[in-house]
Amino acid sequence: MSGTKALLKAINDAIKQQKWDAAIETAEDVFQRDPKNYHAHIFLAFALDKKNQLDDAESTYLSATNLKPADTQAWQGLIKLYQRQKGTKLRQYQHAALKLAEIYRDANDMYRCQEVVDKFIDHARAQGDREQYAQALDLIVPESPIYPALEGRVFHPSTTYEAQAQIVEAEEKKRINTLIGERRTRIGARVSEVTLEVKREIYGQSRLDYLYRQLINWTTNDDLRRTYEEKLLQYSYDRLLAWAPGEQKAREAATVQKLANDMVIIRHPFKFAWDIAINWQDHKDIQDWDVAVLRQYCTFFPDSDLNRVIMGFLTSDLSPFPKETPQEQEASPSEHSDTEDESEDDEAGGAPTTYVPLTEEDRLLMIMEGISNADSLFALRLTGEYYQHIEEHESNVELMRKALAHLKLERARTGLRFQHTEDAFSLYLGTALVFYQTPRHHQEAKSLFDGVLAHDPTSTRAMIGVGLIYEEEEEYNEAIDFLERALLRDPGNLRVKTEAAWVKALKGDFEMSRAELESCLPFLGKKGQNNKELLAQTQYRLGYCIWNIDTSKAARKSRTGAYAYFLEALKSNLNHAPAYTSLGVYYADYARDKKRARRCFQKAVELSPSEVLSAERLARLFADDGDWDRVELVAQRVVDSGKVKPPPGSKRKGISWPFAALGVAELNKQDYRKAIVSFQAALRISPEDYHSWVGLGESYHGSGRYTAATKAIVNAQRLEDTADATISGETWFSKFLLADIKRELGDFDEAITLYREVVATRPDEEGVAIALMQALIDSALGSLDKGFFGKSIDLAVEMLKFAAQAPEAIKATFNFWKAVADACSLFSSVQGRLSEFPVDVVRQLIGVDDSVEQVMGDVDGVGIAVDGVNGNTPESKIGVELTRVLHATILAHKRAIHLSANDLHAQAVAYYNLGWAEHRAHMCLPMSLRKKATKYLRAAIACFKRAIELEAGNSEFWNALGVVTSSVNPSVAQHSFVRSLYLNESGAHAWTNLGTLALIQGDVEFANDSFTKAQSADPDYAHAWLGQGLVALLTGEVKEARGLFTHAMDIAESSSMASRRHFSVSMFDHILASPAEVPAIALIQPILALSQLQGLSHRDLAYGHLSALFQERNHEHDRAVATLEKICAAVEAEYEVAESPESLKHFAIAQADLGRAYLAAGSNAEAIEAAELAIQLSSDESDSELSVDERKRVRLSAHVTMGLAQYHQGGVDAAVACFDSAIDESDGNPDVACVLAQVLWATGREPARERAREVLFGVIERVPEHVQSVLLLGVIALLDDDEESLEAVVAELQSLRASDEGVTAADQRRLGEVLRAIAAFAKGETAQLKANQARADAMFHPYLPHGWQELAALGGDEAKSAAGMALRVALKGVAPRGDLAAEDLAQAYAGTGRAVDAQTAVLVAPWEKAGWLALGDVVRA
Repeated sequence: MSGTKALLKAINDAIKQQKWDAAIETAEDVFQRDPKNYHAHIFLAFALDKKNQLDDAESTYLSATNLKPADTQAWQGLIKLYQRQKGTKLRQYQHAALKLAEIYRDANDMYRCQEVVDKFIDHARAQGDREQYAQALDLIVPESPIYPALEGRVFHPSTTYEAQAQIVEAEEKKRINTLIGERRTRIGARVSEVTLEVKREIYGQSRLDYLYRQLINWTTNDDLRRTYEEKLLQYSYDRLLAWAPGEQKAREAATVQKLANDMVIIRHPFKFAWDIAINWQDHKDIQDWDVAVLRQYCTFFPDSDLNRVIMGFLTSDLSPFPKETPQEQEASPSEHSDTEDESEDDEAGGAPTTYVPLTEEDRLLMIMEGISNADSLFALRLTGEYYQHIEEHESNVELMRKALAHLKLERARTGLRFQHTEDAFSLYLGTALVFYQTPRHHQEAKSLFDGVLAHDPTSTRAMIGVGLIYEEEEEYNEAIDFLERALLRDPGNLRVKTEAAWVKALKGDFEMSRAELESCLPFLGKKGQNNKELLAQTQYRLGYCIWNIDTSKAARKSRTGAYAYFLEALKSNLNHAPAYTSLGVYYADYARDKKRARRCFQKAVELSPSEVLSAERLARLFADDGDWDRVELVAQRVVDSGKVKPPPGSKRKGISWPFAALGVAELNKQDYRKAIVSFQAALRISPEDYHSWVGLGESYHGSGRYTAATKAIVNAQRLEDTADATISGETWFSKFLLADIKRELGDFDEAITLYREVVATRPDEEGVAIALMQALIDSALGSLDKGFFGKSIDLAVEMLKFAAQAPEAIKATFNFWKAVADACSLFSSVQGRLSEFPVDVVRQLIGVDDSVEQVMGDVDGVGIAVDGVNGNTPESKIGVELTRVLHATILAHKRAIHLSANDLHAQAVAYYNLGWAEHRAHMCLPMSLRKKATKYLRAAIACFKRAIELEAGNSEFWNALGVVTSSVNPSVAQHSFVRSLYLNESGAHAWTNLGTLALIQGDVEFANDSFTKAQSADPDYAHAWLGQGLVALLTGEVKEARGLFTHAMDIAESSSMASRRHFSVSMFDHILASPAEVPAIALIQPILALSQLQGLSHRDLAYGHLSALFQERNHEHDRAVATLEKICAAVEAEYEVAESPESLKHFAIAQADLGRAYLAAGSNAEAIEAAELAIQLSSDESDSELSVDERKRVRLSAHVTMGLAQYHQGGVDAAVACFDSAIDESDGNPDVACVLAQVLWATGREPARERAREVLFGVIERVPEHVQSVLLLGVIALLDDDEESLEAVVAELQSLRASDEGVTAADQRRLGEVLRAIAAFAKGETAQLKANQARADAMFHPYLPHGWQELAALGGDEAKSAAGMALRVALKGVAPRGDLAAEDLAQAYAGTGRAVDAQTAVLVAPWEKAGWLALGDVVRA
């Protein structure tokens, strides 16, 4: 023992000398002897502390405390050790301080006990964070073990708890915000979800609830207590919102509700608590709420939204609570003063600060103002009840939808069911839906009522609601059942009783209904002001029963019967709409007072849009007055009410007339889109409504949907057979409308037929007559554009005859005279039918009117009537018939101008039309007269200027002015075109006209740009392509020009003369320049174009002559002869009148062509006569207008024609002489020489044949590449069996076959035939030689079919494949990819030996015998 003490002394000495290592070693020695030596542990821990071995020191001190827990040294050492570590060991420090304080407490050393605690708290405040400081304060709260010893020496617990609460509150808020900020950045995180997650985590660990409660319990400051009670409630509510649905949320909800109710009990005016206490109650009836609490709420919170709603409800007649007595009203402020500080204004005893509404209007306004911003289930419930009471159904629907959404949100927040509140909202909404826009929402309303009845089968309100729905849907038995069940549960409910009686009346049991309603009247009368509306409704329904019990006129007219009850109903309730309706019917049908009836109907519609009968009567009255705006207003009001369309599955019929009325009103406003929608809605309700079908058709017609319009009118006509007499008398309009539709669709024939049918039944209908005239003109113009010139003229004649017999009233209209003018102008377009112009009819129609002479009469010189023309005027040069047509057109347009004097737009259009008529007259004059400004042109210019003065913004007027001034003043014309394009940049015709003007002035580049822009604006405008074709001609692009002319011809109307002229000329130039024979198919379109030109302008002899030349090339010899004979006769007549050299020139050329046509037709004598005359007319070069080239061509044609004709008549010598003359005059034309050689050889005389050889050799010397002459020499050499000559000819033929220059496909075929013929007559294997020649043809020209055909004709193994190859190359060589004729393709098809190809050959070229022969071989095989 003495050794241990010595060691302890040694340790002490080492410590004093600060020899820490020695002290530690000595302490270890002590432990070896006495491991539980307390002082050794103390010394060792102290030394370790000095060596900064803090963890070892702490563990040693703790071991020491375990050895002697009641000794202070170890605890003091620990405290010093912890103090050195500042804030890192605060929790351990707190434990040590508590233990040391307990030791001092037990030793009754209170000073040191407090000192230990104070030092620790000061250390925690200085070294720790706020949260650690709050935990340190736990030592001095009542729950601390040493608090009884320190009580009175430390702060009051309320102060400590307040400090802790403030610290924890701030730290939790900070931590929540920090965690939300960290976690919201995670991928896929949502702020709302993150916020709830963080709050649950923090609230789960929080002790703030405990601190708030302890502070409330210990504080002696009432204000502080109230403040923290409020904080506790708000904190508990926040915890409630954070918890997910479950037991924890339910417990929190109960806590919140208890806290709120406690505040209400003690009358603490914390609005949040009162809102929870009131809104979280869930009672079946409103009367289950504590009215004292409600009134106290109004006292405490007079400015709140809930107060406005509660006060408005409590002061209404609907309130189930007893009215507040004056004594209670006086006591209310004193109660308030007990809990609140009185203000200076209340010194005289106080005054209530809550506003109390005095009138129903004030009450409604107060409730509406409160509910607009209220966030309260109870406020919504009270408002729904009040709105239902005053029958504000529309507002209640909107409010209850909002209430159900708010209930769903509140249920999610609190976890409370609010079942009774949900039922109340559903009942309010369902009841409102029954009456709002009935019956649109009946299905929704019934589902709401069924939802309530599912868990509350005894709900009276739900049963009443279902009964009302069945009543509205005319399911009267079911309605009576539900209403009587509700009545059994509430026998004193007069509303249910009267409703049940009314349903019986609707069912037809008027007597029983009357009895039940009469039994209700005494009770309703006793209730006074509160049930005025129900009383009025019952009186009206009783009157309705009486009205239907006795339907005689006397009974209904009686003022003591139903009429009296209707008046009584209005006395009870001046705004009862059904009573006004019944009174309106009474006044209209029985009292004969239309003025009062209209007022009643109007009042009924104003009060309730559901009064459909009043609305219909009122709409008819407005329609009779033509007031379509009011008709639309009334109809739209009925549609918006929702009563017109029955719900799905309902037995009630829909009401279609409001939609039909809307459609008619919108038709009058030309709002066709809306009209279509309205008529479609009407037809969905009433598919057999005839007038709605007609209206729908008219709407479709107005909107341009003609196919749909046709279907609608056809449906209307289908109903005409079953329509009543009233409708059948008006069915003409459907025909008229269908005719209009057909006319718009371009089906003019059917439209005209329908118009005629209508005119036959209603001859005095002016609109129909004008429509028929317009349809005839439109059809005529369409026929003109399609090339049906005869039909066009026939329709024009019919129109003029009809116009002469039309009603006199329409003759004073602009459209009538425009139609007449258009009909007359057709004859100037189709001049080939001028003889059919009905002069007498037009003369009678136009008559004599001095007023028309005032319109441009001094400019154009046109008189006041359609009259003859003498021979001294320029008009005589174009014929009397054409002049009459032109004058008739001009006079008709002048009549239109005279009649449109009061309509500036119509007058401008009339001047525009007259201008074109004057310009047409100018263009019909001969070219010699058009070189200067004629009177017609001056009149046209004046007309277009006048039109521009009247309507300067019309681009068409400016374009027309540009056209007529192009030849007079190009500057004005350019300005006019530019102005037109400024007004309408996409005007293709204006761009084309501007390009034409530029072309005339020589600006080719600008012209090309203008034509390009015209094509961009309208690719189908033919004259734009035509103009670009002219530009191509001027720049030398002949092929491109021909393509452009062809395209213009394809897209142009048949009445376009310019496109046909340029196309025909370009095609003829192409034929003349083409070395190959042009296929017949290429001649058809020019011939058709020229024939149309002849129909449009038969006096245009040049193009008639061109048509004959095309006919000649198409082997239409008889037609060519007939055409040329007419031309010769016309030119001869012209020459006899004028004796102009130009006419003589034309006559000579025509005679030469006529002789050639006679020759082709086989009329040799006539051919000789015509040729001789042509030769005579062209014999003297000085007297002829023919140019050198023209004279050479005429004489060559005449000589050759006469030579061939002489030969065919047997005059060989004369023929030879003609050919010699032709060769001499044509400088040895090789083709004529070949013809001469053929004629000489045909004589059979050897001298002649010798001369033939000489002629051919002479041709070859001059023109070595002339194929025909080489072929003829080859044939002659073969016939003469002249091997030497034959060898030379064969070499030349093979050279030509190998060359493509100047050798056509037809020449190649003939070359092959001659070479194969020579091979056939050669010595040796002739078959092999012929096959070699065929193969050579195929090798030299594989793209031509003749070589392959000959190879196939030789038979053998190659025949089948060669025939197939011939067909393939022929298909690729025909137009448009090649120049092969149809005959070549037919021969290729015929060569395959197949039946289908033989039939195709016949179809391709019926005139080619190869196809028929092949078909015959197939049939025989």
